[in-house]
Amino acid sequence: MATSAELKQNILNGGYDQAFAKLYGADTATVAAQRVRYVDMIDHFEENFGTGRTVCLYSAPGRTEIGGNHTDHNNGVVIAAAVNLDIIAVVAKNDENVVRVISHGFGKIDDVNLRDLTPQPVEAEHSASLIRGVAAGIVKDGGKVGGFDCYTTSDVLGGSGLSSSAAFEVCMGAIFRGEYNDNDMKRFDQVKNAMISQYAENVYWKKASGLMDQMASSVGGLVFIDFHDPKTPIVEKVDYDFAHSGYTLCTIDSGADHADLTDEYAAMPIEMKKVAAFFGKEVLREVDEQEFYAKIAEIRKETGDRAALRAMHFFDENRRVQMQVRALKNDNFAAFLNYVNESGNASWELLQNITPLGATAHQEMALTLALCRKLLGGEGAVRVHGGGFAGTVLAFVSNEKFGQFKNAIDSAIGNGRTQELHIR
Repeated sequence: MATSAELKQNILNGGYDQAFAKLYGADTATVAAQRVRYVDMIDHFEENFGTGRTVCLYSAPGRTEIGGNHTDHNNGVVIAAAVNLDIIAVVAKNDENVVRVISHGFGKIDDVNLRDLTPQPVEAEHSASLIRGVAAGIVKDGGKVGGFDCYTTSDVLGGSGLSSSAAFEVCMGAIFRGEYNDNDMKRFDQVKNAMISQYAENVYWKKASGLMDQMASSVGGLVFIDFHDPKTPIVEKVDYDFAHSGYTLCTIDSGADHADLTDEYAAMPIEMKKVAAFFGKEVLREVDEQEFYAKIAEIRKETGDRAALRAMHFFDENRRVQMQVRALKNDNFAAFLNYVNESGNASWELLQNITPLGATAHQEMALTLALCRKLLGGEGAVRVHGGGFAGTVLAFVSNEKFGQFKNAIDSAIGNGRTQELHIR
């Protein structure tokens, strides 16, 4: 425990350099940049909440989806990873039972009075709802909550495909666990924190999402997650060092806007579940694949062709994730890249989450994918990243070609659209 002034001095003296190297990369410039970033955050905290207060630091990473595009909401399997881009927070408890959060670049979030933990309609789709929802989830699971003052800064940009909302939820859960539950990692382990975060997003933020984003952010590293039983998902760490693969992991911002795409995103789980309902099941994971193909003519009449195609994607993608994990465990990176490309092709052809319905003049995601394929020239891999239709694509580019690749993307798509990532 330290005051804000003591914490700043410790950071400037190199007391956190080892932690920064582990989280963000060990090169001198990266560590130095994080010192500046953290001290700047604490300065802003002091400006808004006063000096001399006892504070703590928290961090929650963004995530990258390596495999398993749109499978989690139907109890499928995924492979995902926490990345070096994160939301960080400096926090001081208060005795008012009120949470006050100021996020850099966004200003003040409405104060959240914890005396009422029921969903507030006026907060839906606002960050205040996530804070209240996380607090409610912790109380529901037998934990304690209380007030705190918090300043955050994040380089997990909204719309980046790295899931800024999940990082925020996980960070809030870690704060409540650390400040009011003695950092109880038995009752509120990383898996439980992820599940509470999803509860907040589904019930309080009114966004239907699977559990992959929160789980990857909370657990950290490279993980295989099986959502066959979503109440007790199986989480397995995958021990593979991408830094030694010879390839750079990056995302490319297509420039497409997520606005007005809610119906497009919602249609994917809905249509998959329509196919499941044909068999009297809730989700596709409960449907036998052979029976699906045996009755596909009837399914087409009942659900339509797009729903059937999306179900085909689910079955293939679920199997493909397993093969990706096996390839990494066997140190067969070439096979792994092949499966990444297959996933990208399936998302485009079967899942159909690349171009919104009716879009003609603006097909940014499709153009970015096509350009990446051209630039890669049969090497590496590229696929849609995250929800689709807008946002980013994911690419594995050989280290030797990365500079040339980035320059070509900058020229065609726009400067600064390529973001190099490291798994943490």
